[in-house]
Amino acid sequence: MWPPDVGSARWCPVCCSPDRGVEYPGGVRFLRRSSAEQTATTESDAETGQAAAEHAANHNHTPKKGKPTPKRRDAEGKRRGPVPPPPKNQREAIKRSRGNKDERRQAARERRERMMQGDDRYLMPRDKGPVRAYVRDLVDTRRHLMGLFMPLVLIVFATTLAQNLVVQQYATLACMALLVMMVVEGTLLGRYVNKRVRAKYPDHKDRPLSLGWYAFTRAMQIRKLRVPRPRYTPKDIAKIG
Repeated sequence: MWPPDVGSARWCPVCCSPDRGVEYPGGVRFLRRSSAEQTATTESDAETGQAAAEHAANHNHTPKKGKPTPKRRDAEGKRRGPVPPPPKNQREAIKRSRGNKDERRQAARERRERMMQGDDRYLMPRDKGPVRAYVRDLVDTRRHLMGLFMPLVLIVFATTLAQNLVVQQYATLACMALLVMMVVEGTLLGRYVNKRVRAKYPDHKDRPLSLGWYAFTRAMQIRKLRVPRPRYTPKDIAKIG
């Protein structure tokens, strides 16, 4: 049932404007707000949103950089410096190549010298750490017959070229005796090194067999060929703690 006429217009709940609402007899208004109320609410919401935006802008404002972010290759190029111009002729290219080779050789010599001095930054992984340095010092302050193994092998190889069977037999016997001696001395050296390392570094995580083999391989090398270079001599045995 449609509501009765109000004035000269008929109001329909579907067709009427939402700003004016629906009026029924007696001046009763249902489900709609007046235009003044809706306008006041809209203005209040706008003021609240503007205040919130100003607050966020004042507290979370991030200043602009003023320029775009450079690409990665451009940034790396700036760090490395300007790229040199290409060579004008073959002579200049050869000269520049020689200069680069000299620089690489100089850098390699510097790395080699620091490695020989025992700098951990340039050592191989097996030689790094205070425990391995201490093992090297223990080996370098003792004289070992195992160091004669490499020269003896060269002597045996030279005797094989000779046609004297007696010399070959004596050289072979000497080599076999030295091998047996190396096994005995290596076992004693491994025990000695592990005992000293446990006393000085009780919390180390190296395996005893690994430390013993490391000491054995260093003792087999000729003293002048050891890497890193020995820091102590047999006369400095009292300096090792």
